[in-house]
Amino acid sequence: MRHIYLIRHGQASFDADDYDQLSPLGEEQSRLLGDWFKQSGQQLDRVVMGGNRRHYQTAQQCLQQFRNSPSDFPETDWIVDPGFDEFDHQEVLLRSHPEFADFRALKLSINHHPHPRRAFQNMFTAAVNRWIGGEHDDYSESWVQFQRRCRLALLRLIEGSDEQENYWIFTSGGIISALLQDVLGISDQRIFDLNASLVNSGFSKLRMGNSRISLNYLNSSAHLEIHQRADLVSYR
Repeated sequence: MRHIYLIRHGQASFDADDYDQLSPLGEEQSRLLGDWFKQSGQQLDRVVMGGNRRHYQTAQQCLQQFRNSPSDFPETDWIVDPGFDEFDHQEVLLRSHPEFADFRALKLSINHHPHPRRAFQNMFTAAVNRWIGGEHDDYSESWVQFQRRCRLALLRLIEGSDEQENYWIFTSGGIISALLQDVLGISDQRIFDLNASLVNSGFSKLRMGNSRISLNYLNSSAHLEIHQRADLVSYR
């Protein structure tokens, strides 16, 4: 029986100029994930990730805790597949808000809001709805193209895997949501409700058997909750 773990990256650097790197909290979340995987006896055969830096850093911190020795699961054996890259959230936001010349200007505007994270979430939700609505063709990657890219990446992995292998895929919330859409029967209009609920460093487990994909569990954050610290749980 094949199992695929869809692992969302740890918290990225929302307030930094470069979002695509883990925050100190994101690093801690990733280490706690690796420790929980080890203590709970989770199985790993292959490490897979998208090409974003936060995917690599999450895998690095997680495997640092999971390994029994540095020679276990060396980085040279990790599979990097751009099919698991997150969609371009900056482009999606800017297409919906052409009044901003670039993403930096958009962020500066949000930072002047009394509740920046809430303002960003509202803006992001509206921008994503425009993207998935399909009425605009001004994106470098449409919602339909993104869905297809995600599914093809998973298909490549399945076709090239052994029937008993366990894969850990370090990726982002948009990818995970798109891959779970068919399994859960979620409509396009509701898919980003799921995306908004995904915890940083949370993971979902898929079981592959008899040409069928089923869900073992969704968005587990047991590795964080066991420490009884509310500050460990984040969504952005």
